[in-house]
Amino acid sequence: MSTAYLYDAVRSPRGRGKENGSLYVVRPIDLLSQSLKALEKRTSLPTNLVDDVVIGCVTQTGEQGACIARFAALQAGWDFSAPGVTVNRFCGSGLEAVNHAAAMVASGFHDLVVAGGVESMSRVKMGSDGGAIWEAETQWTVGGVPQGISADLLATLYGITREEVDQFALRSQQKAAAAMASGAFSRSVVPVIDGSGLPILEADEYPRADTTFEKLAGLKPAFEMMGTQFGLDALTRRRYPAVERIRHVHHAGNSSGIVDGAAAILVGSKEAGERLGLKPRAKIRAVALSGEEPLLMLTGPIPATRKALKKAGMSAADVDLYEVNEAFAAVPLAWARELGVPEEKINVNGGSIALGHPLGATGAMLLGTVLDALEDRNLSTGLVTLCIGGGMGIATLIERV
Repeated sequence: MSTAYLYDAVRSPRGRGKENGSLYVVRPIDLLSQSLKALEKRTSLPTNLVDDVVIGCVTQTGEQGACIARFAALQAGWDFSAPGVTVNRFCGSGLEAVNHAAAMVASGFHDLVVAGGVESMSRVKMGSDGGAIWEAETQWTVGGVPQGISADLLATLYGITREEVDQFALRSQQKAAAAMASGAFSRSVVPVIDGSGLPILEADEYPRADTTFEKLAGLKPAFEMMGTQFGLDALTRRRYPAVERIRHVHHAGNSSGIVDGAAAILVGSKEAGERLGLKPRAKIRAVALSGEEPLLMLTGPIPATRKALKKAGMSAADVDLYEVNEAFAAVPLAWARELGVPEEKINVNGGSIALGHPLGATGAMLLGTVLDALEDRNLSTGLVTLCIGGGMGIATLIERV
């Protein structure tokens, strides 16, 4: 096996995933094609040399259907010879795309692959693609519940309190605000423009810099009624009989935000980079996937991280920075307890609670974020991990070169 290198990473700003969000006027194919164009321009990439375009997208229906990876590349004006494939591993799709690209490069089958993700949550609503995950019969058979119930169950099992999740959410907002003020995202973020070349959105618009602990503490739990009145809390007792009552602690302020966004990353071999005069920014040390109990569902990053570290011959303490997706505040809190990682190493520029979680794009965005953060701090290694619907986890470990 050879080594897969990361040559560059770009992303769009995250726009509020509602009809009043700035990116609601942008079709998902245009959102993604602009990231592809930006990556091409920054690397002077001859697109006829691209072996594949691998894009993560969760809700593959409507405007995000029909292999958006291929048609976004065509929309970007790329050479017809650059094919495309769209992948769906739920919230891990963007990182799955990168890992897929890295595997093809490391195997020697491909030389240059562009990976990334896209999700327009304002225009293509989450769940509108249907499927077994949304069916009550399947949920009762395999033990699935909405992720908010799983998040509250996770907090209950780990003894994570409402104050802890709210304090974590506040710190996410504070770190994101500081990162935006310092220009920490400026290297990767490319503005989304209209047909005239005028900017539609130039910076992440979801963060709430005026968030206070008092405001968060005043929000009502979002999933308590769903759990108690619709019997979903009772469903969890079939698998966790020791839990007499789920403590519902999550709400909109300590859960990931619904946003629009896209990202693109150039992955290639050392030889391909040398031929194009490109200097790699990092190499991929290890990737990992895990499967977990599907009702609790959100603990997947724990075994995925351990697997990636084992493959690289490293311990958790050896890694300089982590990006643990903030699907819900309890997820990184439980992960940190299990891995023994101090919070100062985790999501140093804020996370999805503050910035938002554009499903299929998030994993690729987080990889670019940790790479930028490592360079800003002159550190070496970073690991990205996300929880995934259906009880899965994914992780990618990189090292600067």
